[in-house]
Formats: sequence, C-alpha cells, structure tokens
Amino acid sequence: MPAFSQELFLYTLGLIGAVIMISALFSGVIERTGVPQVAVFLGIGALIGPAGLQLMQAGVDSPILRVVSTLSLALVLFTDAVSLNLKEVREQKRLSFLIIGPGTLLTAALIALLAYWMLGLHPALAAILGAALSSTDPVLLRGFLKRKSLDTTVRQALRLESGMNDAVLLPVVLVAIAMYTSGGLRSEQWTRLALDMFVFSPGIGVLVAWTAVSLLEFVRRRIGVRRDYESIYSLGVAFAAFAGAEAVHGSGFLAAFAAGLTIAALDVQLCDCFLEYGETTAEMALLFTFVLFGASVVWSGFDVLSPTTLLFTGLVFVARPAAFIPALLPARTSWRNRAVIAWFGPRGLSSLLLVLLAVFADVRGAATELVPICSLVVLCSILIHGFSPVFLRGTEKQEASDSGEIITIDEYKEAIEKGEPITAIDARSDRSLDAEAPGNSIRLDPERPVESARAASVPLDHTLAVLCA
Repeated sequence: MPAFSQELFLYTLGLIGAVIMISALFSGVIERTGVPQVAVFLGIGALIGPAGLQLMQAGVDSPILRVVSTLSLALVLFTDAVSLNLKEVREQKRLSFLIIGPGTLLTAALIALLAYWMLGLHPALAAILGAALSSTDPVLLRGFLKRKSLDTTVRQALRLESGMNDAVLLPVVLVAIAMYTSGGLRSEQWTRLALDMFVFSPGIGVLVAWTAVSLLEFVRRRIGVRRDYESIYSLGVAFAAFAGAEAVHGSGFLAAFAAGLTIAALDVQLCDCFLEYGETTAEMALLFTFVLFGASVVWSGFDVLSPTTLLFTGLVFVARPAAFIPALLPARTSWRNRAVIAWFGPRGLSSLLLVLLAVFADVRGAATELVPICSLVVLCSILIHGFSPVFLRGTEKQEASDSGEIITIDEYKEAIEKGEPITAIDARSDRSLDAEAPGNSIRLDPERPVESARAASVPLDHTLAVLCA
C-alpha cells in the first residue's frame, strides 16, 4: 500500500476542515430545500477531483480511501446498532423479522441473480453485489423519516431496516469473499468462518462493550463523567471492539455492531449521549467519505453506461418491491404502507463500503466490475430517492406549522393566559442565559436533565415548552 505523503496529509486535513465548515454553514439551507447532503458532498468531491481542480485523486487503491472507508463502515454499523430502540424492536418483532429476514435476503438474492444473468458475473461476485445493493442507507433516509405525515409503521419499519440490515448483509459479503478467494471452502473452513462471524467477532464486541459499560458505571458512581465526554467514550468503544476482533483475525465490523447493540441493551444513558453528541462526529466522518468517493470513485459508474447496465439498474429498483411486497404480507399494515416500505430503500454509502471490502480483500474483478456498477446504482438512487423530499417540501412546511412542535415565547405566554397546562423548561447552556426566557420557567441543567427535572418536580401532566438555544 502506498504511504501517505505530506501533500496528501495536508489535503486530507484541509478536506476534513472543509467538510465540517460546509456542513455547518449550509445545514439550514440544505434542510429547507430538501436537497440530500450526500449530493452536496459528492459535488465537493467532484470539484476537487481530477475532473475539477485536480487537488486530489482518491481511486480504489488510494490509502486514504481504504483507511477512511474502513473506519466509516465500522461507524455505520456501530451507529446503526447503538441507535436501535430495542423496546421498539421487541414490540415490532414480526415486522422486524419480515424486513430483516425475508425482505432483505430475498432482495439480495434477486439482485444477485440479475447480476449473474445480465452482467455475467461470477456467482460470488454477484452475491457481493446483491448484498451491497440491498443495503439501505440511513443518511439518505433521514430526511424522509422526518416527515410528520409518515405513517408510524412505515417510519418504524424503515428505521429498523436501516439499523439492522447491514448486520445481515455483511456476513453474505464475507462468505462470498472467502469462497471466491479460496476457490471453495472445505467443511473445516466453513466451521472456522462460521465461528469467526457468529461467535468470536460478536463475542469480542460484546466483551469490550460490557467491560467499557461496567467501567463507566463505576466511574459515574465514584467521580462522575461529563455527558459530552460519554459520547466520545462510546466512539472509543466502537474502535476498540473493531481493533480487538481484527487482532485475532475476526471481523472488526461485526464486533463494532455487536458492541453498539450491547450498549443499546445495557446503558440507555450512554446511547442518549452518543445520539446527542457522538452521532454528529460519526456523520462528519461519513460525509467526508462521500467527498472521497466524489473525488473519483463514484463517477466510474458513468464509465459502464450501456443499455445492459441501465436495464440492470432499473431492475435493481424493481427487485426490492418484488421481494418486499410478498415478504410483508403477514405484517399487520395497509397495502399503501407496504408499498411505501417496499419502494423507499435508498442505496448510498453503505452499499459502496460493502463493495470496497471485496476490493480491499484483493478480489479479482471487484475494482473493475463491482465498483462501477454499484456506483451507477448509487448515483441513480441519490437522484431518485434522495431528491424525493424536495417535491414534498410544501407539505412538510404545512405539517411543521400545524404540528405545534415549535412555538415562540409570545405563543407560550398566550397559552398561559388561556389556562393551558404548559410549563416552560429553560435548558440552555450557561453561556446562552443572557437571552430572554419566560419569567416562570424551570431551569434545568442540560448536562444532567433527568436528575434536575426530578429535583425541580417538573409537572408530568403538562406540555413542556423547552428553550434550548
């Protein structure tokens, strides 16, 4: 692998800074317009890549792409797991099983068959591509899931899928890579691979997370831990679990997912801290990865444009509804909900990262056959799925104004005058306290909201109007 040069280091550092600054500066504009963030950062990548200012070349053999992609996939899996609402999973057991089991696996099988039949890929390569293109991208889903009018079942189904389906698809990719590189697996090799994927790697993730949570609980009781630092701590757990599994030749990705799942099961407070602070750090890493893909790799999709690849791409979008609609027949929901769930499965970063695993494993044909086809489907998905909230923008604004979730101080005072059961909660940081707040508001410590709410006896039967900025 080529070494990092000083020039590459400086470009990388500058890119990270640019990603963070642009994310902050244009976050409001992007959210209001409905344009997917990933499209913006792919554009940044194109601007600095060979077709633009020629500041960076991030091909599939680039060391920076390998490092960042590896860390990003670990973060994707960890974030998916730690953000899962396990209570919701238990309450929706049937729906979870239908989506993650028959729905996801049947979609992967159909796409793999299409790839084998239409593109002439080796069965193992077809299986890798099928699994990768069945992965639902949580970043592209975020805007859609924020719609107020979205049915609860649809929201739960897509949230569960984006949080869990990579854990089902990753073993498919790993098995296909092992079969292709070894020319077939003997019985003892199958046993070793199964133990690595389903026992050793998840076991290391569980052990690292359990130990980390136990240590955190001990320190919380004895000394106390700052809330924002707990989010950093959770990221440390993710990377420690990944490194631990890789050190014994297991799968660090499965270990990272198992670690996140363990934290979700054992420490709700740590999950909340991660979602408040750490998730933003993880998202910056993912957006930076999109910049790298945009610098060259993703545009390789245009190199394979042909009637056959365009037809294949179109059938990939048909494969998901063809698999999900029959798979969801036992689900207790309407046909409309089944159709929405079946259609809205955007492909994005996770698909590209799963395909790159084959490239990094030196699978012959992965870089020249799998990456371009996957890139073409991802670009089409960003266009079709990513921009769909733009056409719903007017509805969104109306829904937001009717929902009553955001009110002004004057509206709060008017509600008080009408005798409505509403209480103002002042949860601003200390440096923001100069701004106006209702005179009868209850001050909560944003670092310890639960404890201070209990101490202040916040009325449980009131609507809470929270001043947080």
